[in-house]
Amino acid sequence: MTAYNLGKLEKIELRDIWLSESSDFTPWLAREENLLTLGETLGLELELEAQERAVGPFRADILCKDIGTNAWVLIENQLERTDHTHLGQLLTYASGLEAVTIVWIAARFTEEHRSTLDWLNRITDETFRFFGVEVELWRIGDSPAAPRFNIVSKPNNWSKMVTQAARAIDEAELTGTKALQIAYWGALGSTLVAKGGALARERKPQPQSWMSYSIGRTGFSVNASMARPKRQVRAELYMSNPNAKAWFHLLRAQKAAIEAELGYPLDWEELPEGKDTRISVALNNTDPEDQTDWFRQHEWIAARLGEFHRVFVSRVKTLDASSWRPDTDGQTAF
Repeated sequence: MTAYNLGKLEKIELRDIWLSESSDFTPWLAREENLLTLGETLGLELELEAQERAVGPFRADILCKDIGTNAWVLIENQLERTDHTHLGQLLTYASGLEAVTIVWIAARFTEEHRSTLDWLNRITDETFRFFGVEVELWRIGDSPAAPRFNIVSKPNNWSKMVTQAARAIDEAELTGTKALQIAYWGALGSTLVAKGGALARERKPQPQSWMSYSIGRTGFSVNASMARPKRQVRAELYMSNPNAKAWFHLLRAQKAAIEAELGYPLDWEELPEGKDTRISVALNNTDPEDQTDWFRQHEWIAARLGEFHRVFVSRVKTLDASSWRPDTDGQTAF
């Protein structure tokens, strides 16, 4: 008989790791990799917007955007059993921020508070969603403690909605361009995961000409895109926001330093007809339909995306749109 050397799961008290909700747990959860874990549990793609955001007389723990819908997501943390005070705060936040999604995280939910969230999900329309999530810590032997999020309350038909959304692409009649795009981005995703790094995440490929990856601030993304008529694929920093023009010019003021750090020139496109802007580099004379060339294309895209993330991630987080003033020829003035 074969002997298996298996460990035993041991549950850890939350306060043994996080002594304080505000000083320990909230900053930990606000880190990109931990919001990713929570988002995967909920079926959302979360991007941090702010911590300790003032809402009336209270301060919300974490405010995020759902990248897929650009809708507000508010997270309230509690390392103890749920109580009426936090429930009242959540309702105040929902009213004050008009948050579409409210996530209440606690060590344990009482039956009355779980039932209240279920009731709120029944009486509100689809513009409001309420999640109740219990957080646990587990370890095996002397291993580091690992968190686990368990959903105890969720919007009506949420699992069905997420499943249907995920299956819609799979079950659609994918022919021609859309089938190519899904296969192409799926293969790129495998390359990114194999290389590791900040963008090494499983993402469902979409039937579109681009794939977006978070860079840690709403309004910005690092994109891979294909321009088939131009026979090129691109890596780009894409800005889509009312402040995009100001951000673009503030970054262009750093053009020499950015291109020196990357080691190659960039295309700086203000895209004056809309609110979006783009900074990109292209691989030309490339046919995304040629599957025999996908390895070369995906290796190039993955390398450029990683470089863009490395060079731009700190810069975009510190941009202050109010510091830009256009001069008479539309260039940057401070």
